[in-house]
Amino acid sequence: MTIIKEVIQKLEAFAPPALQESYDNAGLIVGDTETELTSVLVSLDTTEAVVEEAIQKGCNLIVSHHPIIFKGLKKITGSTYIERVIISAIKNNIAIYAIHTNLDNVNNGVNNMIANRLGLKNTKILSPKNDMLLKLIVYVPINHAEKVRKALFNSGAGNIGKYSSCSFNTKGEGTYKANKEAKPFKGEVGKTHSENEIKIEVVVPSFLKNDVLKSMLDAHPYEEVAYDLIQLQNQQNIIGSGLIGELKDQMEELSFLKFLKDKMKTNCIRHTNLLNKSIKKIALCGGSGAFLIAEAKRQKADLFITGDVKYHEFFDAENQLIIADIGHFESEQFTIDLIGGFLIENFSKFAVRFTDVNTNPINYF
Repeated sequence: MTIIKEVIQKLEAFAPPALQESYDNAGLIVGDTETELTSVLVSLDTTEAVVEEAIQKGCNLIVSHHPIIFKGLKKITGSTYIERVIISAIKNNIAIYAIHTNLDNVNNGVNNMIANRLGLKNTKILSPKNDMLLKLIVYVPINHAEKVRKALFNSGAGNIGKYSSCSFNTKGEGTYKANKEAKPFKGEVGKTHSENEIKIEVVVPSFLKNDVLKSMLDAHPYEEVAYDLIQLQNQQNIIGSGLIGELKDQMEELSFLKFLKDKMKTNCIRHTNLLNKSIKKIALCGGSGAFLIAEAKRQKADLFITGDVKYHEFFDAENQLIIADIGHFESEQFTIDLIGGFLIENFSKFAVRFTDVNTNPINYF
């Protein structure tokens, strides 16, 4: 038996909720996490048609990219499509879970899906997040250092770029005197004891702080553990907005736009002036990414792909790059494959179904 909570735990290990933007409402929106799961329906949006599809297909969990609720609801009377979705889901015991900007911000998330479809190489986060890293320093008896290091690494500490199990270790001497209420690991109550220790230093993503600390404390032999947590200003290069990479071979501008239209299955591309330059370096951001235009220019991208670009934002290209707006839905439509593929890979006890409903509210004439 699989319960809804198990699916949520896997999804949140892949795209931690702490990585969502402040305006977002990702996570469980409707439902009981202890409910036994029948099957999952994966969609980009949760509309009335998607809930009806879930009913017909026997799915009691909908995992969507976009949250059905962004703002607080003061009443639920069925007067809007949002309220009707919530009422229908509750009536039919269907849980709704959204995995939104947290999935945008992880390295193997929405933007990586686009980059893979375009065959981009040497990709990296376009705008890495700041203030996402901590340094953990802990003092451990020498004979227990390996056990504590393994606990730290297994809980997510010690990852730097493409390297894992990273730590710095310094041998030294620790001293302590146990008070009468204490139960010291070594030494006698009331007497100062010295112990050969190793100072272990590791980098910890801030959103994993509680998990790492629990693992460390469980593995550490001391009754009272001495450790330091220091906020770092280093960028977390595997977390952030957008992606930038390179085509295997440079392409002529119109040829690339045709290639983009085909690969992203879009009916329309709105773009700025062509610059009569070859296209090689591509920046991109699924959904609404106009806030990254300046960063795409700074990193000398030849072309920036996103959706929802406003009229005046097209001027921001300033003939330094081409902005290609392929549409919000079109830029994120393959997120369904990303989420569904992840669930299929991690669970075999229930069916994962992909929506047949096209939730794009925009039509082209």
